[in-house]
Amino acid sequence: MNKIPPFDVSQQYQQIGDRLNQAALDILASGQYIGGQPVSQFEAEFAKYIGSSHGVACNSGTDALYLAMRALNIGEGDEVITSPFTFFSSAETISMAGAKPVFVDIEAHSFNMNVDLIESAITPRTKAIMPVHLFGRSVDMTKLMAIAKKHNLYVIEDCAQATGAKFAKQMVGNIGDVGCFSFYPTKNLGGCGDGGMMTTNDPQIAEKLKILREHGSPKRYYHEYIGMNSRLDSLQAALLQVKLPYLDKWNDQRRAISDRYTDLLKQANIPDLVTPHHCPESVWNQYTVCIGAGKRDYVQAQLREQNIITMIYYPLPLHLQSVYANLDHQKGDFPVTEDICDRVLSLPMFPELTTEQQDRVVSTLKDILK
Repeated sequence: MNKIPPFDVSQQYQQIGDRLNQAALDILASGQYIGGQPVSQFEAEFAKYIGSSHGVACNSGTDALYLAMRALNIGEGDEVITSPFTFFSSAETISMAGAKPVFVDIEAHSFNMNVDLIESAITPRTKAIMPVHLFGRSVDMTKLMAIAKKHNLYVIEDCAQATGAKFAKQMVGNIGDVGCFSFYPTKNLGGCGDGGMMTTNDPQIAEKLKILREHGSPKRYYHEYIGMNSRLDSLQAALLQVKLPYLDKWNDQRRAISDRYTDLLKQANIPDLVTPHHCPESVWNQYTVCIGAGKRDYVQAQLREQNIITMIYYPLPLHLQSVYANLDHQKGDFPVTEDICDRVLSLPMFPELTTEQQDRVVSTLKDILK
């Protein structure tokens, strides 16, 4: 029986491989491998897509988060509020900047940080909030921005899984002070390697981001800050520039797949399975269900035996990671997050997933959980 992967990045190459090949060959022939027009053009086109005044490319989504904090002067003694249910880099970059990650629990229906809990986590040391738009769905940015404005806090949007998503018709990454994006191959807009982008409407922040990504140097061999080497390769920029015009189509395909998954799963009436909450503005980087307590790992193993490969995002919340033992969190501190980590299972999701593959995933789930 053919394997159904969790994602299949080769499908996009089959669609637009000729254009990608030509873009790569043009870069190789040009000799311009770092910076230059390919990068600046992609920065401008991506910023226009998001609706921001400035786009600053960098080496990865992780670097984007770290550089954003450096540009906002977040460092030693500061605190940044974020979610404990996300990939490690969200909290890691806060620590890398010298600040302390402060977690608030999530909403069970959205998997995103519960905005109603933010104010109780604010202290005199709080300098920013980092909402993570998880699995392609935005945090409630109306409420969050009102809190940030009230307490004079920066907002760094972690948009790694949500390129093209909106909240109240406004693109994520164009709501807070800085939007941070990842072009890791499995993201909605994925490159052929690592890559990242920062968007902002503040020209001073944009300029500092550019300086920091180039060793803190506004002019070659003259350095104003301790920066880093975080450039987006020209090759990646050129390939992403080819892909960008297809992003809305691919996101629409993800929405259609999500809707069909939900319809099929509800019709199947599978015990001990909860479908994700409907959200028309999500771009569905993942389609994540919740399995009954204690059954998730068994279900995943049974699906694997049937050549259906699923993923667990994420099995251990950030507040219980050993590296954060110094924060003195205990099991039970964030009960919704901890419960979700024991139950989530991300089904195969990519724009080219066929109806036949979806049917097989759902029927197999029904057989396992009947």
